[in-house]
Amino acid sequence: MYELPCRKTVTKRIQQLYENEKEDKVNLLEKAECVALTADHWTSVSNSNYLGVTAHFIDIKWRLHSFALTIQKTTTRHFAENVAEDFESVAEAWEVTQKVTTIGTDSARTMTTAMRLLTFQHMPCVAHALQRTITVCLADSGFTGTLARCRKIVGNFKHSPSNTEELQKEQTEREQDKEPLIQDVSTRWNSTLFMISRLLKNQEAVKATLAKQKHKLTMLTTAEWDRLQRLETLLKPCRYVTELLGGEIYVSCSVVLPALHPLTRTVEVSDDDPAYVVRFKAAFKKDLSQRQDTLNHGWLRVATALDPRFKDLKCLPRGERGGVWTSVEELLQKEPDRATPEPTEEPARKRSLLLFNSDSESEDEEGPNGALGRYRAEPTISGTDCPLQLWSTHEGAHPQLSALARKYLGSPATSVPCERIFSLAGNIVQKKRAALSSENVNRLVCLSNWLKEKKENK
Repeated sequence: MYELPCRKTVTKRIQQLYENEKEDKVNLLEKAECVALTADHWTSVSNSNYLGVTAHFIDIKWRLHSFALTIQKTTTRHFAENVAEDFESVAEAWEVTQKVTTIGTDSARTMTTAMRLLTFQHMPCVAHALQRTITVCLADSGFTGTLARCRKIVGNFKHSPSNTEELQKEQTEREQDKEPLIQDVSTRWNSTLFMISRLLKNQEAVKATLAKQKHKLTMLTTAEWDRLQRLETLLKPCRYVTELLGGEIYVSCSVVLPALHPLTRTVEVSDDDPAYVVRFKAAFKKDLSQRQDTLNHGWLRVATALDPRFKDLKCLPRGERGGVWTSVEELLQKEPDRATPEPTEEPARKRSLLLFNSDSESEDEEGPNGALGRYRAEPTISGTDCPLQLWSTHEGAHPQLSALARKYLGSPATSVPCERIFSLAGNIVQKKRAALSSENVNRLVCLSNWLKEKKENK
């Protein structure tokens, strides 16, 4: 009995809802002191190019916000000058030009060149750099042939329902979960790890199933299964770092250096490593080091120092820690004085000296007196605690430092938020909806992102 509204009515309602939600986002951005952006390009099924931009900031209540600003169609080629103009137009349209601190992008040459034409600081995507390192190392360390045979084995089951059914029977007999094998995709992060982990988990079931079939596959040898086991061990820490830095509902910028530091230790060569593992580790360490050189270390180090979890700076060489605190002191001198709010009931703050590793206690790292010295004297918090919660309760004690923390901790470590926007856009702009106008694409994608964020924050 229900009569569906006409197309014009649906379009009008979507437009009105978009305007209402956009007004709420504009009000949030007006109150924000600093705003970080992430940006990337995406090509739809209709071969149209879009620029996606997301905003990230910490509000006065120390809540981290992350939402889409736009996914607009671009008609020009990806020349650096055009990309820079697109960034500026988005910032001006949302009236945040004077508030933008960093713009996070991938390491594409066009993006990197475009950032040199802007006054905003560039935050290269750490996750992209790490995945590029993994791709290079897999190709140069002798795993290519083994992985190629793995893909053919997985494809034998993925493309045949009957083969999949036989595999499930073998899994049931071994009291394992009925789970399909995973095929890796070059553009999907960690998919190679997922493929080999699932194969190793179902190794016996796969062998038993293939033994009953007639096929032309080249089976993996015992040495190759062992090679996959070692590769899984090498890639698991990379997956952890990628997922850790790719979040957008928690502080990630200050986690980059503490996360990469132990990662480099996992690729130290040991006497028990076979030759192919030695090659992988050597290539990984060399390539990752080169890509780390392109990161915004100045911003990352200050962000780490302003995170109460990592302010001991143990992820840095001892000789570089003093320079970080000197940078923070210089930033404090540029920061305008802020009135201290009325004191509230607050437990007495512990003022104990930080404990550093090994001989770092003997170093000249006492730092400046005053607010910065008091902050450094306070104990670090647990790595599982939220730094924003601590800053919300200590803002009155450190008004200038808290302003710096709100600025530096609000920047995301990766451009993954844009990748998620594109995944959402891919679900909206499908083959049967490829004729959607760019305005409607922008409204639908942004609305989906905004309404989801509102639902999660309730």
